[in-house]
Amino acid sequence: MICFSGNLPVLQIGNHQVVGYGTEWIEESLKRAAASSNRLDFPFIEDIRDGIVHYLEHRCSLRLLPIEDLYEKMRCMLNCLGCTAIAHNLTVLSPPITISLAQSAREAGTGFELAFFLKLGQDIEELIAKGVESICFCDIEECSRILKGHRTMTKSCRQLAEEIIHFVTSFPVTQLKPESD
Repeated sequence: MICFSGNLPVLQIGNHQVVGYGTEWIEESLKRAAASSNRLDFPFIEDIRDGIVHYLEHRCSLRLLPIEDLYEKMRCMLNCLGCTAIAHNLTVLSPPITISLAQSAREAGTGFELAFFLKLGQDIEELIAKGVESICFCDIEECSRILKGHRTMTKSCRQLAEEIIHFVTSFPVTQLKPESD
């Protein structure tokens, strides 16, 4: 049995699937669209957000929903409500996501640091293009051990971990999740 948090569908954002997300980003997206439409006084943002959340929890039959499809539904809903300008200015804003660097390292393979960095850079750029403004990376030490082919942290693993940290923090939307003991 699969349990979905709050009965929300899994969101497909690029090649990533997001589960257990909050809904504050929906309200922020609506606020930005209202501001772009010069409707700073628009009073129904919370009501529209609640309607979207209700749709996601109770009316959406899909278990995997591409983020673009959600925004198309949101635009249709805004158009039906007579909020055409806001619908026109609605741009995709995705929920914050967390990415395991260890999984990316497994995909690249031991000894393929260059392939890892190239693929990671492409993934980050794709996520930014899909409206992601917050990416949290985890499992940095495990990632460096996989890429170096070591079971324990060595000097070369620590050096690679520092390079990975430097690389991912060069993107303005990224943050690092502290390593757990």
